[in-house]
Amino acid sequence: MLASPGFRGGPCYSCPQYTYSNRYRLFLSSSSPCSCHLHPRKTLLWPSTSFFSAGRSFTRFRIRASDESQIVQSARETAQHTLPYSVKIPVGDRHILVETGHMGRQASGSVTVTDGETIVYTSVCLDDVPSEPSDFFPLSVNYQERFSAAGRTSGGFFKREGRTKDHEVLICRLIDRPLRPTMLKGFYHETQILSWVLSYDGLHAPDALAVTAAGIAVALSEVPNSKAIAGVRIGLVNDKFIVNPTTKEMEESELDLVLAGTDSAILMIEGYCNFLSEEKLLQAVEVGQDAVRTICSEVEALVKKCGKQKMLDAIKLPPSELYRHVEEIAGTELVKVLQIKEKIPRRKALSLLEDKVISILTEEGYVSKDESFGAMETIPDLVEDVDEDEEVVVDGEVDEGDIHIKPVLRKSTRLLFSEVDVKLVFKEVTSKFLRKRIVEGGRRSDGRTPVEIRSINSQCGLLPRAHGSVLFTRGETQSLAVVTLGDKQMAQRIDNLEGADELKRFYLQYSFPPSCVGEVGRVGAPSRREIGHGMLAERALEPILPSEDDFPYTIRVESTITESNGSSSMASVCGGCLALQDAGVPVKSSIAGIAMGMVWDTQEFGGNGTPLILSDITGSEDASGDMDFKVAGNGDGVTAFQMDIKVGGITLPIMKQALLQARDGRKHILAEMAKCSPPPSRRLSKYAPLIHVMKVKPEKINLIIGSGGKKVKSIIEESGVEAIDTQDDGIVKITAKDMTSLEKSKAIISNLTMIPTVGDIYRNCEIKSIAPYGVFVEIAPGREGLCHISELSANWLAKAEDAFKVGDHVDVKLIEINEKGQLRLSRRALLPDTQPEKPTLKQRAVDLTKETAATQKISDKTIPKKVANTSKEGSAGGKSEQSASRSITVKQTSSIKSQSVEESQPKEKFLKRLVSNAKEGVSTLNDKTKMNNSEAVSNISSENKSGLVNGEAKVG
Repeated sequence: MLASPGFRGGPCYSCPQYTYSNRYRLFLSSSSPCSCHLHPRKTLLWPSTSFFSAGRSFTRFRIRASDESQIVQSARETAQHTLPYSVKIPVGDRHILVETGHMGRQASGSVTVTDGETIVYTSVCLDDVPSEPSDFFPLSVNYQERFSAAGRTSGGFFKREGRTKDHEVLICRLIDRPLRPTMLKGFYHETQILSWVLSYDGLHAPDALAVTAAGIAVALSEVPNSKAIAGVRIGLVNDKFIVNPTTKEMEESELDLVLAGTDSAILMIEGYCNFLSEEKLLQAVEVGQDAVRTICSEVEALVKKCGKQKMLDAIKLPPSELYRHVEEIAGTELVKVLQIKEKIPRRKALSLLEDKVISILTEEGYVSKDESFGAMETIPDLVEDVDEDEEVVVDGEVDEGDIHIKPVLRKSTRLLFSEVDVKLVFKEVTSKFLRKRIVEGGRRSDGRTPVEIRSINSQCGLLPRAHGSVLFTRGETQSLAVVTLGDKQMAQRIDNLEGADELKRFYLQYSFPPSCVGEVGRVGAPSRREIGHGMLAERALEPILPSEDDFPYTIRVESTITESNGSSSMASVCGGCLALQDAGVPVKSSIAGIAMGMVWDTQEFGGNGTPLILSDITGSEDASGDMDFKVAGNGDGVTAFQMDIKVGGITLPIMKQALLQARDGRKHILAEMAKCSPPPSRRLSKYAPLIHVMKVKPEKINLIIGSGGKKVKSIIEESGVEAIDTQDDGIVKITAKDMTSLEKSKAIISNLTMIPTVGDIYRNCEIKSIAPYGVFVEIAPGREGLCHISELSANWLAKAEDAFKVGDHVDVKLIEINEKGQLRLSRRALLPDTQPEKPTLKQRAVDLTKETAATQKISDKTIPKKVANTSKEGSAGGKSEQSASRSITVKQTSSIKSQSVEESQPKEKFLKRLVSNAKEGVSTLNDKTKMNNSEAVSNISSENKSGLVNGEAKVG
């Protein structure tokens, strides 16, 4: 055992109240309170310990072990505890593997728990030096999900895990809450539990596994606790309860319940469901308790083989005499102070009374102002011993004398108490008197009966510019709930082990500033308590929200606690529900939340021994009571519940009574919420964004996005909307501040994604550009088609510029859609029937060459690079059935043409063309009688093989 060379005093473990079990007991003698005050700088060595300081002359100190055999036995036990050991424990329909002694052997307790291919490693360590006594056990829990567990790396710049994520904080709370009630009072050594997910298979969730791993690690360690704990998750699929369901089973589950406890009682539950009845919840708890009992029995057997001896000797409790002194001094006044109804005056009166007790005890000589001076017992003295053999001094150390330490009993003096002990005892006495008043008098501090609810008042529409707001007040607890509506960009992004970022369209953020309790404190990042309370309220409200199809908004609820005297998370549920209605969110029903408390041992105060359940508890009843049970829902069922126990545990009959009493309380609260004045507006605020959802064909999404997102950006800029969100399934969401910009963007997208049909007529269309082979006409915003020079006029035109210019408006008819989605228009088809001048074959060949080259050049201009293939079904065996669908009609020359003409002209091959209807996914069909006329095949030459393929002219 080697202490730090920089050790500068503090509690000495030679004293009985600090003696470690399974460590070395050192008997010291000194005239000072303990040997730690011998010298300002000491070094402790085993088996020989020397206290030294810089200097040449020295005297040697020696500490003798009380029992050599005990030391040897302790060393053997320590070695035995570090040996690898594993055991399989049945959980539900499978087993979990528990291993200890493989990893973390220097920790006080360490264990790895495996379920499937999910592995959680947990270690427990404690500080050698006890911290200052307090009413709060110094326990810290840290849980981390390593990305490497799922074969991933962090997406951040540093490529490593950073600060604790919100869902990791929630799991830390799941571990902490059931462990804390099992820790023995008076143990002040700071204890740290570290838990890591080392492997994750995506099927077996690690959270309930981490609770069990922490319970086993604490049970194996030296930390004194009453019983081992374990945790499980319960799901409900097809009306069947499942213990530790897989992630796939949880997708279909109606219940998400995490339960932790011992082999005899429940310590913590937290669950979320969709309006399940109280009877169903009790059944689920019973199934979970049976599973926990099985695990705990196996853990107890494991502890007998591998567990370390508990540090029971390190427990330091205030002397029993101190309780008697405090009650004698403060008893009468304490009864009067606890009858003060208001929280702040009562708190100040209690603080003054506490100072009075400390002052009186100090005047009477019972309290020492030295905080390190506690209740004194046998204290070792330091005496000089010349006869004993000198110990060998380690090289490099300085020995300062030949003085040895022997235990010498000090003369008994008046028992002294530290000021910290007085404060701890005063708080316990206050709690005792408060419970006594409730049980004996049937009245609480504010004058209510055990089942009575505090007065409720709510006011909607408090903030004119917010999308929805409400000020909900219940007694001295007040929540300002504000709702903000937005589009998908406002959704909360969550990075998890699954590999895909999760987007939350609804989230509630809970804030508890120190001003809400009239104090000064830290303001900054949310605390673990704030994250936990916010998630509880969020999961409670989630079942009443409409689906995304019915209400496409992202919803953010902020609950700021402006006053707090208990049950602020349930006030957030009530206020959040009213704020949602005020924002115009079509909720399915109204829900409310209530916090229940309990006085466990009523027989101590003259009761019949049956636990007393309290409805709508205040802060003092939460602190002094034995249970904090929060339940949210409506009169028909429960949506969320959370229970923390501060005593040995709770049984199912007591839980049933609490659930039924909570249901009556919720019905009362809902009736009071209905009296809200002014009531919720139940319509969208004029300051809320407008969201319009459109459905287009999935293959048209690329037309909206454009190359590199250029098109969608241009639409946003042109129309003035805030955002346009597109999905692969064809859903388009437009977010705008006003209806004008929304309608403009709708028109642009509708025209851009419209499905034109052959035969459609478009009036007053603008000519956007002119080419040698024709003009490009915009039939809709962002949608252009080619009107060939031959289709511009009934008469032959040499150049399009001769008759038209950019900016002119013409009427056109759609005569063809090729396989690439390109549109071919005709102005001539809308002109009166005339006998146009027929161009010669040479002129037509020149036009054909120009058109082919230009079509290939402008294909990227008219259609984005990524275009979905148009369906070709119904194309009648691949033959064209419409003569008008051909871009050029070439008649065979008569046999009168000479052989020299045939040899001089390029030989052409006309292929039949497929024309697909982009809207129906089938080829455009006209009358069957036109089919024969549409088949013109002429093999003029087989050498150049030029012709029309897929609507494009290809010239060799």
